[in-house]
Amino acid sequence: MMKIILGSDHGGRKLKEEIKGLLDEMKISYEDAGCDCDTSVDYPDYAKPVAKRVAKGEFERGILICGTGIGMSIAANKVKGIRCAVVTDEYSARMSREHNNANVLALGERVVGIDLAKSIVRTWLTAEFQGDRHLRRLQKVEQMEADDE
Repeated sequence: MMKIILGSDHGGRKLKEEIKGLLDEMKISYEDAGCDCDTSVDYPDYAKPVAKRVAKGEFERGILICGTGIGMSIAANKVKGIRCAVVTDEYSARMSREHNNANVLALGERVVGIDLAKSIVRTWLTAEFQGDRHLRRLQKVEQMEADDE
């Protein structure tokens, strides 16, 4: 059974609650790593632990939400082994999985509406990595990470 970890800052908290409802409907297990307030907080404080736990294999995938999704994705992509994609449509959601094997999805509460966000998440969670030529490309990305060590 797939396990997901979710995180948001104050700008993504409401959408995160909607996504939790979708995960319940889809019978997907999840953990909410915060935040649970409307007071201004810093997105790296939520992106980092979510990304670290996905990278360690504690969770198969992660979903991060802020106002635009951009800050969360920048922060998450600093963690080795994370491939976080900011997605605003279903096609990109599918491609981020099929071609890029994205293991973290970033959404912007102020960018996508609730219905579109749910459709994006559903698409992202059901799409599978296609491997083949895409695997070769991801191995090159992994080598880039290794070169920076």
